[in-house]
Amino acid sequence: MAKWIPKHEAPEPLEGPVVATIVGGTILWFVLFLAQLPFYGWFKDRGNTWWVWCCLAGAGLGLIGIWYVRGRDAALKRAAAADSAAVTDRGVSTPEG
Repeated sequence: MAKWIPKHEAPEPLEGPVVATIVGGTILWFVLFLAQLPFYGWFKDRGNTWWVWCCLAGAGLGLIGIWYVRGRDAALKRAAAADSAAVTDRGVSTPEG
């Protein structure tokens, strides 16, 4: 079996509103949890209470995700600021990686 060799470079990762996306998803999971609470008895009668708790777990994991992506976003901004400061201090037009 031959070793796989890529024929082209991988594209740059897409950067978007990551914090807003995670916050929106977390809110959605929590709203779904709240929407299912009045029907807890119905879920319990059918043995599907895991649906309710799955939504709560999604909201809880979303809170961890918000903490993580906010830290990541701050670190990326600090690194970009440090790179631009280093470029202006050296008088170089492009940052060296």
